Amino acid sequence: MPSTTPKNNSWRVIDIVTAAVLGVACGLLFWVWNSVGYAGFKALDTLTPGLGGLVSGIWFTGGVLGGLIIRKPGAAIFVEVIAASVSALIGSQWGIETLYSGLAQGLGAELIFLLFAYRRFDLPVAVLAGVGAGVGAFVLELFTSANFAMSLTFNLIYLTCTVISGAVLAGVLSHYLVKALAQTGALDRFGAGRERFGRAK
Repeated sequence: MPSTTPKNNSWRVIDIVTAAVLGVACGLLFWVWNSVGYAGFKALDTLTPGLGGLVSGIWFTGGVLGGLIIRKPGAAIFVEVIAASVSALIGSQWGIETLYSGLAQGLGAELIFLLFAYRRFDLPVAVLAGVGAGVGAFVLELFTSANFAMSLTFNLIYLTCTVISGAVLAGVLSHYLVKALAQTGALDRFGAGRERFGRAK
């Protein structure tokens, strides 16, 4: 449920530090997934062009996790862009385009948290944020991967698979990961951690 109390959207030092650490951690995950996930992407695309989108959700997790944990305007974009930057610096096969992807995916997730005025962070919102990140990725790739030149059938399959992957791998998994972290006490200085005590978001 949305909070009825005034919400302070100002960033604290701990928000900035945590978002940066989270971005680096997600960047390392992305770097691993650049090989593992992309191999799966190509294999699925061999079966049916566009089906590779089913593995793309892992690349969207930075923005969703950032929004769910930090709960401040700009958190989804901030974490996703840092993650993309780390992935690119370590050695992403997509080079500078990795940063464009981070921005598009982070913006897609950010718009969902904005839609709910940064007051709802439950499972449905996490799923929608994952979907938003997937749509952001799809729109960007219409231009950077020349998907505009592909058939309508390909783009419909790819969009559907990317959205499903975003909803499940970025949305659902991020939601339960945040829940698990909150139970350990690691997020007690954030709304996600305080919720287990029934305190305000």
